[in-house]
Amino acid sequence: MKKVYLIHGWGGSDSSEGWFGWLKDELRKRDIEIVVFNMPNTDYPKINEWIGFLKENIKETNLNEETYFIGHSIGCQAILRYLEQLPENIKILGGIFIAPWMELDKNTIEEEGEEVKKIAKPWMETPIDFEKVKKHTQKFLCILSDNDPYVPLSNEKFFKEKLNAKTIIKNNEEHFNETKEIKEIMEFIEK
Repeated sequence: MKKVYLIHGWGGSDSSEGWFGWLKDELRKRDIEIVVFNMPNTDYPKINEWIGFLKENIKETNLNEETYFIGHSIGCQAILRYLEQLPENIKILGGIFIAPWMELDKNTIEEEGEEVKKIAKPWMETPIDFEKVKKHTQKFLCILSDNDPYVPLSNEKFFKEKLNAKTIIKNNEEHFNETKEIKEIMEFIEK
């Protein structure tokens, strides 16, 4: 049976609003189990805290080739960093990343101020071993928006190069916070 772990972004929650609620409904209609966490300290996300939380709450024995991880924004990085630390023998079906980033828009960071810079800096500067990540799956989808105020489109090239990810650029979805549904997620899962 397919299973999905859904990891929200910075300042997010396991809310049923927007595309999170839509996705939960779509997965349940198809008898796909979904697990959504309220990540700790969501307004001040820290790498070790978020990865530790995932390690504590996801049993490695529950991960298999019917498991998907879906992340939004910084949740995508949390998934990548979690996968990087898994034992090499664990294989999953894939990763789907909505508004993923390894770098943020410089103007937005400047406008947001020192506190945001301090939170984002470790996420942008702590490297990820993508070869280790790819040992767990070769199937990645990244969905970005052409007017995301936080995530520059240069991230598309990054994810193509590092993960050989399929990428989709959507029009006028900003950071997908107000988006009601993302049909490409279900299309990718059902392939």
